[in-house]
Amino acid sequence: MPDRPNLLQRIRYSIFPSALKTEKVREGYRRLFNSLILHFRPRNVQEETLRWTLTWGLGGMAVVLVFLLLGTGVLLKFVYQPFPDKAYDSILHLQNQVLFGRLIRNIHHWSANALILVAFLHLLRVFFTGAFHAPRQFNWVIGVASFLVILFSNFTGYLLPWDQLAFWAITICTGMLEYIPLIGLWLQKLIQGGPEVGLGTLSNFYAIHTAILPALLLILMPFHFWRIRKAGGLVIPRPPGQSLGQRGQPVPAIPNLLLREVVVALVVLASVLVFSMLFSAPLGDKANPGLSPNPTKAPWYFMGIQEMLLHFHPVFALFVIPALMLIALLALPYVDYQVDTAGVWFASTKGRRMAFVAALTALIGTPLGIVADEYLIEVAARLPAIPTWVTNGLVPFALLLAAIAVFYVFMQRKYAASNTEAVQMVFVLLLVAFIVLTITGIWFRGTGMKLMWPWNVGTLG
Repeated sequence: MPDRPNLLQRIRYSIFPSALKTEKVREGYRRLFNSLILHFRPRNVQEETLRWTLTWGLGGMAVVLVFLLLGTGVLLKFVYQPFPDKAYDSILHLQNQVLFGRLIRNIHHWSANALILVAFLHLLRVFFTGAFHAPRQFNWVIGVASFLVILFSNFTGYLLPWDQLAFWAITICTGMLEYIPLIGLWLQKLIQGGPEVGLGTLSNFYAIHTAILPALLLILMPFHFWRIRKAGGLVIPRPPGQSLGQRGQPVPAIPNLLLREVVVALVVLASVLVFSMLFSAPLGDKANPGLSPNPTKAPWYFMGIQEMLLHFHPVFALFVIPALMLIALLALPYVDYQVDTAGVWFASTKGRRMAFVAALTALIGTPLGIVADEYLIEVAARLPAIPTWVTNGLVPFALLLAAIAVFYVFMQRKYAASNTEAVQMVFVLLLVAFIVLTITGIWFRGTGMKLMWPWNVGTLG
């Protein structure tokens, strides 16, 4: 007759029922657990993929920043009160009365901004190394979705301090929604929780920021890692002309990959900590719905869209152009590229030259277009009674598409470019143009959103 378990054993078995299983059953559980872990962390990796310049550690940095945000976000919830009459004061209390409260908020704020940059650079790295070709097409879509979640996580968190900067930035952004055809006004009222930014808006943003978007990110991230694992890991870096099938020897992930990941994580943590100790997260005066600052600007990551709003009709600047760009981003992996350039930076030597020409064209052409539109707009205003969606929307948009088409045909014929090189060229052209628009909106727009030099309060012209 088997011995009856003593008190400690009964307590243990009540907590860990698997301890009662036979060794054969427990071994099955261990294999299942190990199999699950290996879906995310491979046992072996290609030695070439450990090269720092392949990924720059951007994916690992993003993971570290996400968990840093989750940790500091939980701590902030103990103090923050999501009510218009208490939110700002709770931030002041956090910064001035709570031990390490200012540091926690600084870490959360700067980690959130850093995550946008890191995720954006990671997206660019994937594109420019061709890591979106088969069998990785859908993982690109997951990556774009994750980036959008990160953007809207920052956007929803931007309002929570309830200061002048946050209040009016969100007012500007939610006000843009009304220009979306058919559903604009409905969507605006849904997000605002009412006809204007107030208690309903803060409650909605707080719930979305602290529950819905983190949950989405925690679903998308493991799915993203699993798809990488199922696709055979990272793309193998190779120079132009080298066969895609040439692979080196695999090496154990532990310690080779693990050591590099730990180093990256420690560097990111140290950098964020030092930066947060030196620079405080901005906090202006308490929100005053009756006093709008001049200029009133959107968050920096949406300044490119706000700058477009100064040059295009709202329907085009806020709906048509962003929608087309998003559709194009999602469709990128499914274009027939003829040649798989996975692992080759900028597709080829020719692709690098074309990308450089496209970037230079955007760097010169975009500022010239901004200045020309700034001072020729009065001419358009004196035209006969033509709807503004035509004079300031359809016409400039058609001219923009025509200019891109002409540039595309010219470059493709000049360089006898493949589809991969031509698509990459257009991508670089639009990317650099949008970056210039963003920089212009952040640093070159002053009172009344007039052009100005950053070092001079006077407007241009």
